[in-house]
Amino acid sequence: MPIPFATDSRIVMTMDAGGSSLRFSAVRGNQAVIDSFSLPTEADNLDRCLGNIVRGFEKTKQDLPEPPVALSFSFPAPADYPRGIIGDLPNLPAFRGGVALGPMLQDKFGIPAYVNNDGDLFVYGEAIAGFLPYVNGLLDQAGSPKRYCNLFGITLGTGFGGGIARNGEMFTGDNSVSCQAWLLRNKLNPGINAEESACIRAVRGVYAQCAGIPGDQAPEPEAIFDIGMGLAPGNRAAATEAFRRLGEVAGDAMAQALTLIDGLGVVGGGISGAHPLFLPVLVDAVNGVYDSGQHRLCAHAYNIEDPSQREQFLSGETREIHVPGSSRTIVYDPLPRTAIGISRLGTSEAVAIGAYAFALRSL
Repeated sequence: MPIPFATDSRIVMTMDAGGSSLRFSAVRGNQAVIDSFSLPTEADNLDRCLGNIVRGFEKTKQDLPEPPVALSFSFPAPADYPRGIIGDLPNLPAFRGGVALGPMLQDKFGIPAYVNNDGDLFVYGEAIAGFLPYVNGLLDQAGSPKRYCNLFGITLGTGFGGGIARNGEMFTGDNSVSCQAWLLRNKLNPGINAEESACIRAVRGVYAQCAGIPGDQAPEPEAIFDIGMGLAPGNRAAATEAFRRLGEVAGDAMAQALTLIDGLGVVGGGISGAHPLFLPVLVDAVNGVYDSGQHRLCAHAYNIEDPSQREQFLSGETREIHVPGSSRTIVYDPLPRTAIGISRLGTSEAVAIGAYAFALRSL
């Protein structure tokens, strides 16, 4: 029987760990119990990093209205997530050689500690309380019989992450390396992986190249977005091209995943706020065709953020058909389709809710 996460009274402490900061929170009933806060990661010093992790959870616990039942948090790969062991992280050199972080925190706080990848937790959170129920709610309001159970998601930020949720469960794989979206092939340059064209450094690099400026002088993606929207001075053509390339590569990667998963697609991460410049391109790439004329997907993809496409997605081809040998009719919608859109929770909140739900399912 599914766990009613939205009404569960138990509290889970959460953390989202990155190369520069550790963000702490706590969740009950799919809602934050405290205001989130951050501490520096101290990526090159293991003692200081572990000290900040412990201090962050201690502060979180002190602010709670009642004791938590578990710790559940994200940490970058590689890791043995089921055993809570962090491996040789390129952006957190202090963890080289393997650190049993989960068992350490379990000993320290006397409650179960669960560790997972942030991309997996992001998508799980969106499946529990974000994009997936949002789309199903729209279908219900529209009177459509269509409902979705599966979700693939990507995060666009420092890197290019991904995750899968299927029938209310987070897909984790057998080696803690499931859904490594960053390793999918790069459409624009098949000799490298997709991340090299779908992350912060890619947006800055393309802008610099097209604008004819040194790479270290390229603005951050938020500023490039403003330039591309005509809200700030700069090379607008270079800005739109930077996000166009990101959308084309990310969309091609999403098409590869949705071919296997047959579900909805959601986009999060720090660059997702620039979706007006890249999401239409991304969806067009998902709906692309091979040289033979064969479509990339059996299902047609709709941009849920576009009102006209959203209406087409919700309408489908719904009609009534007769049941042979009786006077009954049933509603039938034969149009295979998917919707792609932006996180409804925000990336950090989705990670926290995903971590919360994973802990309750594990308990």
